[in-house]
Amino acid sequence: MADNKVVLITGAAHRIGAVTARYLHEAGFNIILHYLSSRSPAQALQKELNGKRENSVVLVQADLCANNALNALAKEAFNAWQRLDVLINNASTFYRTPIGSANDQHWDDLFGTNVKAPFFLSQAAAPFLRKTHGCIINMVDIHARRPLKEYSIYSMAKAALETMTKALARELGPEIRVNGVAPGAILWPDNIDEVTKQRIVSKTFLKRKGEPEDIAKAIRFIIEDAPYMTGQIISIDGGRSLSS
Repeated sequence: MADNKVVLITGAAHRIGAVTARYLHEAGFNIILHYLSSRSPAQALQKELNGKRENSVVLVQADLCANNALNALAKEAFNAWQRLDVLINNASTFYRTPIGSANDQHWDDLFGTNVKAPFFLSQAAAPFLRKTHGCIINMVDIHARRPLKEYSIYSMAKAALETMTKALARELGPEIRVNGVAPGAILWPDNIDEVTKQRIVSKTFLKRKGEPEDIAKAIRFIIEDAPYMTGQIISIDGGRSLSS
């Protein structure tokens, strides 16, 4: 049981973020649920979880790419229960940028959400995390090491996030642990066809798609069961990153 430790999850209204929020809430964590524009889904998730345990989920809205938003976000998260134990940098943008079509806006957006925001939010949260000897978990991607065709800027951004995870582990230790989780075939993009899905699954060693709960379980393991682990990236991909 987490004994009401407090976790801030960015981009927590949908997909893996929402599943992680539910999973950690069930384990006893209080949740700071961040969203950008998905107010209705965030409110619905807050209502659902507070219905199970009263006053255990707080919503925070922020544009993570706004330079002045992150210090305020970290303070708001801490002030909810006067503690902060875990920061999960989950929010991300992901889309194609084929060579010939990529532009400055794509670069700024993909690096902004996947690298700049996690770095500066980690910096803002560090003073609070030190008080609890907390941890930071970054949502990386197996494509940080195996670039995805036509997603070059995204892949580069996730590679930078992986390096940032290791750099912050060196700098923020011994008080704060910093690790990453790299999902593989967990949730499909909206525009992917069945043939592509089957091709990806066939390259995993387990021959099946993973589930968002697999990521949530790895996150809980890092928080609660790996106190001597820092600077590491755990791939949750069914062995996909080892295949040719």
